[in-house]
Amino acid sequence: MHKQLTETLALHDFPNSFKVARSLNRHIHFHLGPTNSGKTYQALLKLQAAKSGIYLAPLRLLAMEIRDRLMEAGVPCNLITGEERQVIPGAKHTACTIEMMNPIQAVDVAIIDEIQMLQDEARGYAWTAALIGAPAKEVFVCGANSVTAPCVSAIKALGEAYDITHLERKTPLLLEHEGLSGKKYNRFNLKGKLQKGDAIIAFSRKDVLTLSARFRQWGHGVASIYGALSPEVRRTESKRFCEGNADILVATDAIGMGLNLPIRRIIFSTIDKFDGVASRPINATEVRQIAGRAGRFGIYETGFVTAFEDDELIHLEHMLTTSDLAHLEKLPISPSFQHLTEIAEKLHTLKISEILTYFSERISINSDFFEIAPLKTQTQLALLVDEHAPKLNLKDKFIFSTAPVGWDKSSEKDYFLNCLDCVAHHQTKALPSNIAWLNSSSPKHLEEAEDLSKDISLYAWLGHKFPKHFYQLDELPALRNMISRYIEAALLVQAGYKDTSKELMYQLI
Repeated sequence: MHKQLTETLALHDFPNSFKVARSLNRHIHFHLGPTNSGKTYQALLKLQAAKSGIYLAPLRLLAMEIRDRLMEAGVPCNLITGEERQVIPGAKHTACTIEMMNPIQAVDVAIIDEIQMLQDEARGYAWTAALIGAPAKEVFVCGANSVTAPCVSAIKALGEAYDITHLERKTPLLLEHEGLSGKKYNRFNLKGKLQKGDAIIAFSRKDVLTLSARFRQWGHGVASIYGALSPEVRRTESKRFCEGNADILVATDAIGMGLNLPIRRIIFSTIDKFDGVASRPINATEVRQIAGRAGRFGIYETGFVTAFEDDELIHLEHMLTTSDLAHLEKLPISPSFQHLTEIAEKLHTLKISEILTYFSERISINSDFFEIAPLKTQTQLALLVDEHAPKLNLKDKFIFSTAPVGWDKSSEKDYFLNCLDCVAHHQTKALPSNIAWLNSSSPKHLEEAEDLSKDISLYAWLGHKFPKHFYQLDELPALRNMISRYIEAALLVQAGYKDTSKELMYQLI
C-alpha cells in the first residue's frame, strides 16, 4: 500500500503543477539582507512601475500597507487576504497574503517577502509554493540570507535564471555596554532611563500590558503592539508612535514584520520566549529581526540595542554575531486536496485526520529539493473536525482543517467548533450582536474584545468558503471597526498586571 501511494504522488511533479510559472521563462532576483537594508525598496519600485504585478505578504497587515503605498503612488491595487476581497475594477496589481497567491494569473512582476519564513513549521509551505509557482516574468525574493542555499538549488534545478544581491544595513546597529537596570534587574532602576524612540520588547501579552501601564504611570505616552491585536489596531498604535502621540513603544516580536516604525533603540525586557512548549532563549534570527528595527534609515543615524540586565547583553551579542543560516536542506510542501483524495481512496476512509497523518508520516517524495511539511496544526484541527462533524464531506473537512485557528486556545477552538457545527447541520450563522460593553469606556473587557476580534476574523475567512452559511460579510467591517475602537481606547487606560514574568521568576529564586 505504502509503495503504491508513494508512486502515485511521484506522478504529480510539484514544480510542473504550476503550469503558468513554468511557461514564463522566469528570472528570479534575490534581494537579501538584514532589516533596514532596503532589500524590498528597489523591488517595490519595480512592482510600482510594472504594467501588472503581485505582492505576496507574510501578514495581512503588510499586504494592507503595500496596497496603500501603491494606491498613494497612483497604481490601482487589489487587496486579497483570507478574510477580505477588495477588488478595484481594472486594477492590474494585487497585494495579498502569500497563501492567497493566484498561480494561474500571469503578471510582469512578483515580490515574495520575508523568504526566511520558509522555516516556519506551520506556514513555510506557502513560501515554497510562491518561490516555485509565482506566475511572473520577474520574481523578486526578499528577506534574510538564512535560507538562500535550498532556494537557489531548487531554482537551478528548474533551469531558471537568477541573480543574488546582498545588501548591508543603511545605518549602523550598536549594542550598548550596560543594561537599563544595571547588573541586577530592579523595576525601579528603569525609571528615568527610557527615552523618546525606545521600543521595549516583551514576549507575552501580559508583559506588554503590564509594562505599558507602568510606563504610562511614570509619565510616558505609550503605544502597545502584540499578536492578539488585529491589524487595524496595530496600525492605529503604530500611527500614535510614528506621529509622536506616544514617545515609547511596548511590543512583542509582532513588530518584527510589517511595520515601519521610527525606533531609535530596541530594549529587550527579557531574552527568553515561550514557544508553546517551553521557555527558551531567543535565537539569532529572532534577535536580528527584532533588533534590526532600531535606527530607522532617514530618521536616525544609528540604531541602538540593549536589555534590562547586563548579563542579557552577552546573549544578544552572541546572537547578533553568530551565523543565522538555517538548517533547512529541502523546501517544505503541503498536500493538495487531490493528493488527499487519492489517499482516501486507497485507505478507504473519509477521516481527514487519518489521511493527513498518513501523508505526513508515511508518504515520501523522491526529491533532492522538496520534503513534506510538518502538518501538526492542520492535523490537530482535523482531529476536531472528524470528532465533531464525522459526516461532513472530505472537501469541507479539508477546508476546516486549514482554518486560521489556534487549536490549543480554548476560546478560538470553541468558536471554530460552533462554526463547524453550523456547516455540518446545514445552518446559517449570524455575526455576534448586541454586545453592550462595546460602548463602554471600561477596559475590563479588553481580552474579551480581542477574542471577539479573532472570532469575526474566522467568520470572514469562512464567509469566503461557505457564503451561504456565513452570510453577513457586508456587516462585518462595521463590527470590526467598533471592536477596534474599543480595544484602542482600552489600551490607553488598562492597568496591566502586578508583575511581569521576569519579576515573578525573581520572586521564586
